[in-house]
This record gives sequence, C-alpha cells and structure tokens, in this order.
Amino acid sequence: MEKKKIIIIDGNAIVHRAYHALPKLTTKSGKVVNAVYGFLLILWRVFKDFKPDFAIVAFDFPAPTFRDKIYKEYKAKRKKAPDELYEQIPEVKKVLRAFGIKFFELKGYEADDLIGTIVKLAEKKQIFPKIEVIITTGDLDALQLIDNQTKVLLLKRGIKEAVLYDKEEVKKRYQIEPEQLIDFKALRGDPSDNIPGISGIGEKTAINLVKQFGSLENLYKAIEENRDITKKISPRVREQLMRSKEEAFFSRKLVEIRKDAPINFNLQECRIDKENLSKAKKILEEFEFFSLIKRLPEIFNSKTEEEQLSNSQESIQQKLV
Repeated sequence: MEKKKIIIIDGNAIVHRAYHALPKLTTKSGKVVNAVYGFLLILWRVFKDFKPDFAIVAFDFPAPTFRDKIYKEYKAKRKKAPDELYEQIPEVKKVLRAFGIKFFELKGYEADDLIGTIVKLAEKKQIFPKIEVIITTGDLDALQLIDNQTKVLLLKRGIKEAVLYDKEEVKKRYQIEPEQLIDFKALRGDPSDNIPGISGIGEKTAINLVKQFGSLENLYKAIEENRDITKKISPRVREQLMRSKEEAFFSRKLVEIRKDAPINFNLQECRIDKENLSKAKKILEEFEFFSLIKRLPEIFNSKTEEEQLSNSQESIQQKLV
C-alpha cells in the first residue's frame, strides 16, 4: 500500500525566518511582502522535494498561552519582532486560503502544540496504515516529535539550507532518543525560551544524565533510593539536582510539546486539491509574484508513478532557493 505523505509547517517560525532572511520587498502600492515571498519559496521547495498528499500550517495565536500563565518569564528575553513582520502573517494566511491549504491556530496554545496534536492524530492507524509526516520549522523544539513515521526538516542559515532530521540524526547530534530531549532540556534549560532548568548543569552533563537514567523520574528515584549507579554523579551535581528538583519538573512541563490541543482536525480536508489552481494564480498576481505563477504545477500537479517511488530522504542537506 502506498505511503501517504503529510507536510506540517510551523507558520510563525517560517514567517520569522523568511522576514529576516530576505531584503525588504514591496508591491507597487508599497505593501511589504518579503516574509510572504520567502514563505512561498520554502513552501515551493518542500512540495518539490517531498511531493506531499496533504499540507497543513500551524500558527501561534496572538494571545498568552498556558505556558505564559504558569510562568510569566516565558520567552521574556526575546526581542519583539518588527510590526512589518506581524502585518504579513494575515497576508500569508490569505495566500494559504487561496491555495486551499488548511491552517490551524488556537487560543492558549502555540503552533508547536497544534503540530504535536496533529502528528498524534494523523498517525492513528485508522486514518492511514502507512504515513510519513514531515514537519517544516526553524525551531529545534520540534525534534522531540520525531519517531518512526515523523521527521523534521529544520531550516538553517536563513531559508537557503535545511537538514532533514530522523531518529538517527537526532541520536548523532545529541546521543539520546528524540523523546528524551524533553528531559534533556528540563535539566539544561533553554535560554532561547527563558526556561530555567537546573542552574549549573550544562549540555554535556544533562546528556550524560539522560543517557544513564533514561528519564527525570528514573534519575530522581535512583538518587532518593541511593542506588549504586548514582555514585557516578559528582557531589556537586547531586546537590544541584536535589536542590532544584521542582524546577526540573516545572521546566519539563514548559518544554514538552502538548499533543492534546482541542482542535477539530480532519486529515481529508487537508488534501492538496488541483481545483485551487486558478485561485492560487490570482493571489500570486495580486502580490505581484509573477515569477512563481509558472511554477504553480510544482504545487498542484499529481505525482507520477516514478515520483511516487522516489526516495524523498535524498535531500538531507539541501538548498531551498
């Protein structure tokens, strides 16, 4: 049976990356559209390389999330992006509507949580026996969602390069399983999101602890029961762990991507439909992206038998423009 392929795009992450990667572009009327154009360049290359059957985009909702409510310092150190960037997000959504590409956003949740929920729902066997999910993002947090059916295309250096992460690539980089990245970040913290972790525990120590004990629960249970294996932990690190146990579990709550967001998800509604070709052409004309119009078949053409049999993983290191 043919394997179905799903592309899930982290809308905010890609818009931010596109905005900062491209110079200021405007239409004849003066509308700034560099983030919209960059988003489409990435969309085009992802469709060309992976030839998905379904496409989905997830956006952050512009309101506090459950993480902000339990931790006021969450992402507090991040600089606010320019208004020109945020003004282009509705324009990206306008393009997606014309293309017939389904997008999701939900108050109280981040795009990552919607992606995690969609991955969980899409992987249920009653939908399709065989599927491959490709999450496209610029955010390392998504690596925790990787499993036997899910990979992450992580953008690097603007929008020109990307790495396709599967389980083996994660283990090569971090020496642990994708799902263990949650416990790794709970110990180490995450400066980009202002997540505290345990003070004094760096990347190497966090990785070693996760490799040794497997999870936070196992680590603390072993310490509290004074098992022989814990003799390998230095007195300084042991003291830090016990002093900051609450912080570690709280940090894990912040870094773990939710998979239970209450969204109304129907995968069949996310199928790529060639009937949207004329609307897509019209919206590209409106944004004056004339060079992209001739490339519309790359989005809407049906896959040939030869293309269906091709291996999308050939593009582990790739250029996006």
